Amino acid sequence: MSEFYDARDTQDPAAREADLFARLPAVLEAALRAPGWRAQLGDVDPAAVTSREALARLPVLRKSDLPRLQKESPPFGGFLPDGTHGLPHLFTSPGPIYEPEGEGADPWRAARGLHAIGLRPGDVVLNTFSYHLTPGGFIMDSGARALGCSVIPAGPGNTEAQLELIETLRPVAYAGTPDFLKILLDAAAETGRDASSLTKAVVSGAAFPKSLQAELAGRGVVARQAYATADIGFIAYETQAGEGMSVNEDVILEIVGPDGLPVAPGEVGEVVVTTLEPRHPVIRLALGDLTAALVEPSPCGRTAMRIKGWMGRADQTTKVKGMFVRPEQVAEIARRHPEIGKARLVVRRVGESDAMTLDAETGMATPALKQALEDTVRAVLKLRGEVALVAPGSLPDDGKVIADERPIG
Repeated sequence: MSEFYDARDTQDPAAREADLFARLPAVLEAALRAPGWRAQLGDVDPAAVTSREALARLPVLRKSDLPRLQKESPPFGGFLPDGTHGLPHLFTSPGPIYEPEGEGADPWRAARGLHAIGLRPGDVVLNTFSYHLTPGGFIMDSGARALGCSVIPAGPGNTEAQLELIETLRPVAYAGTPDFLKILLDAAAETGRDASSLTKAVVSGAAFPKSLQAELAGRGVVARQAYATADIGFIAYETQAGEGMSVNEDVILEIVGPDGLPVAPGEVGEVVVTTLEPRHPVIRLALGDLTAALVEPSPCGRTAMRIKGWMGRADQTTKVKGMFVRPEQVAEIARRHPEIGKARLVVRRVGESDAMTLDAETGMATPALKQALEDTVRAVLKLRGEVALVAPGSLPDDGKVIADERPIG
């Protein structure tokens, strides 16, 4: 099979740009049938939005506002022009944010990115992303099957059963967080299980520092990153060249400053995404992630816009072990425990895994309160975390309720 998924991978950049913006007006027309988009976009003439300059004049919709908007107009905030009829799956992600799955064999546009990362027809893929409520498992599953792969719908956790699957079904590819891949390989080494069939991986949902990349490569697994979200699907992906990330076809990606206007090429800004799916239009959705454009052509030969990858957050929302954690969730934990005052969630990297600690000011430090807070952290964030009870007035007065102290890169 060709190194490229199809001819679009190497099309002339100007032709790609012309195609995207020729299709955008029809998507805007569809969006304006939905009350949520009418309220968001205001008095816009879809036929006039045929360039990046015209698109940049439209308002930005912040992903962090979706929980409120969806609560005010359930379940999807009035952003679906034709409702959910015919849409195969409906999901929820932490926030909560509700997401519909689009139509077709590859509704999340994942197959192209999986091919660029190195998957090929006939590969057996161990998919450890969750299939429960959130779309992560389905994003990878549908894309891999559209590419011609066979998928083991393993989901996360249960290391012993996963190793049994690997030994028996001999998958060549892994899909999941990089942390869990390391856990599997460590467990295989410790117990004498054979995981040598795994030689390539597509990872997402957690930090992937160069130290872990090198460790996995030393174990015979070439891992590449996908930049995907529950509301968009595949946005960008690494290629086998391993330099930066190529922006997916059928996605218009902008990098903007705090004013919502595009930054100069190479400058760091926030990722804003527009998609071209009339059933589920997304117009200038600000994801809160920071990145910068790479201006040099990709050494792999693909001609799409390239970005450096994830470079931090524009707001305090962060991702821990593949799950978004939001300031309002930390506030909800504190609300449930009047015994504490200020609370601050600190995210660190311990070894090659994410770890988080809730620092909570209290004058009533007891083991029972610590245990109760740990239970609430698990209930609200859907993740395990430590709790540190600290003296009143000891936390910094800097407005932060989430402090991400993980190194970038």
